[in-house]
Amino acid sequence: MSTTALPDGSPASVAIVCDGVSSATRPDEASLAASRAANESLLAALPRGTHPQQAMHDAIVAASEAVNALADEPAAAREHAPHQNAPACTIVGAVVTAGLLVVGWVGDSRVYWIPVDRSTPAARLTEDDSWAAQMVAAGLMGEAEAYADQRAHAITGWLGADAYELEPHTASFKPDRPGVVVVCTDGLWNYAESADEMAEAVPADAAVRPLHAARVLVGHALDGGGHDNVTVALVPFPAVPQGAGSA
Repeated sequence: MSTTALPDGSPASVAIVCDGVSSATRPDEASLAASRAANESLLAALPRGTHPQQAMHDAIVAASEAVNALADEPAAAREHAPHQNAPACTIVGAVVTAGLLVVGWVGDSRVYWIPVDRSTPAARLTEDDSWAAQMVAAGLMGEAEAYADQRAHAITGWLGADAYELEPHTASFKPDRPGVVVVCTDGLWNYAESADEMAEAVPADAAVRPLHAARVLVGHALDGGGHDNVTVALVPFPAVPQGAGSA
């Protein structure tokens, strides 16, 4: 989680979460390289006045290039492990300003919108690059059936030298009320998959205590079994000045 200022001086918050692909080699290095590159790209672009949605697209491209570069090893290293897959990870991010929320992703990590006023509905703001999502989008399966299938979490999009053609997804929203943005890996949302379930897991004071709320969500996933890496960032909307915190 990082903060910066737009050209007019108003605050902007940035959160990037990456999740290593388990079948790839050095997935931890891929996640670190991607998150650093995307964060640096956004922190450079937003103060220059680049529109947040364009900045997010460019940040994902920068992250992809950083992960691809990890595959450019010396020939001797490749010969020593010729059958290893290239380093790979997923990426999801959010840019929050005073009036705009932008999300971007490749893979199956997600962003959820949780309004402070819980009488209004929460929402999932991303669509997974996964086998299950493809089946649902094609009308071949219902959501419950698709996500119950053993192939459900096979991803169809990722960052890495052996990925398909890069297609960064971005979307922008203008929430009409305060809330929190949950940016997370499937290690969390596996235990709170629907927007309503995520809203139920997020503490009511998350907008003012985001670090505490993030710890609560990690505990929720661990209590549920914690079978995968759990990474989550909570960002208050509208953006708060630097130092107000998140996790």
